[in-house]
Amino acid sequence: MPQTKIQFHNTLSRKKEPFTPIDPKNVRVYVCGPTVYDRIHIGNARPIVVFDVLVRLLRYHYPKVTYVRNITDVDDKINTRAAEAGIGIDALTQETIKQFHADCEKLGALAPDAEPRATEHIEEMLAMIEALLAKNHAYEAEGHILFDVASYPDYGKLSGRSIDEMKAGARVEVAPYKKSPMDFVLWKPSDAKTPGWDSPWGRGRPGWHIECSAMSRKHLGTEFDIHGGGVDLVFPHHENEICQSHAAHGKHMARFWLHNGYVMMGGAKMAKSEGNFIDMATLLETRKGEVIRLALLQTHYRKPLEFSHSILDEAESILDKFYRAVGDAEAANEADADFISALADDLNTPAALERLHKLADAKILKKSANMLGLLQNTESQWFRPKGADDDTITALITKRENARQSRDFATADKIRDELEEEMNIILEDTTQGTKWRRK
Repeated sequence: MPQTKIQFHNTLSRKKEPFTPIDPKNVRVYVCGPTVYDRIHIGNARPIVVFDVLVRLLRYHYPKVTYVRNITDVDDKINTRAAEAGIGIDALTQETIKQFHADCEKLGALAPDAEPRATEHIEEMLAMIEALLAKNHAYEAEGHILFDVASYPDYGKLSGRSIDEMKAGARVEVAPYKKSPMDFVLWKPSDAKTPGWDSPWGRGRPGWHIECSAMSRKHLGTEFDIHGGGVDLVFPHHENEICQSHAAHGKHMARFWLHNGYVMMGGAKMAKSEGNFIDMATLLETRKGEVIRLALLQTHYRKPLEFSHSILDEAESILDKFYRAVGDAEAANEADADFISALADDLNTPAALERLHKLADAKILKKSANMLGLLQNTESQWFRPKGADDDTITALITKRENARQSRDFATADKIRDELEEEMNIILEDTTQGTKWRRK
């Protein structure tokens, strides 16, 4: 096993700390996944890529990594969207999950070891809520079960803010049945038209925060190594996860909390609610998933990333260069040591990418890039244009070569022009034969 010091910036301590797993034989990671009411946008894609790289790094160093990424498939946004479309929530979520998986695959993201869905873990949520009630950390009011924030003195430790600061900076739901505006819903009633499940407190549905606490405990235990997500989840979602999990089980849930920065557009956070976003469906019509992936990795994961088409152009140019450098070479068994050191320093992908530009060995370059989920194809696969398969291109190149050997240069030039103008293929005649690349 390669011996490299790994360290991450822990949101909980607000400093960079050496990473030592609870069990080196099984490193456990949980990442908050999508709420499946709509197609993801480029901002949602960032944590998918960031934590995919994290898992790749950990698997390079440890024999087993259990990676869990949940799906929130019960939520008021889902209920509203399904009602607007005149369909059930199952139909909406199944189609959206299918699209999500397709987007993840195009981004080159590894599938998680487990992908729990909230609707499949209602029993675990109910058991956890009952434990919180029994320990006087929750109370019932008008059919709702709420977490009593005043019962948990460490509330605010993750975000580093006082209760007053959190009240001022958060959109908290003010309701007459709450003891405090900061108290949050664990379970809420459902009417006849709203999806719901039977519970000791009547038919209802879970609050958002209890879902991840229940699912992570089921699949990773009461304490695990890393919990990840976007910085927008620090408060209230992850803050609430910590307090309810600790209150229920006596464990602090995760040792390390990692959060990626916002994706910005026009100087503002990209968000569906603001309307300043580009969904993956639109982007993938004109860009390869690997180009989008590299664009997301060129900025350190904790920093804001200003999205533009120019960063995609730059990423595509870099990948063209790398693919020409590796050709059809097989990856080496081990990555470059300096590259790994950069990546092990709080996932410093900009420094890791800088190191890639200095690597001369094609096999080591490919193996190192693979650690970032890049250069998964061969040169010929990468430069294959849309609408032109390898057989068609090879047949035309062979026909051109036959024409050249027959000194029929007019036909050879015509084929070259056809490849360039109609298929965006540039031919390069070398001593090893004719190679081609995308225009």
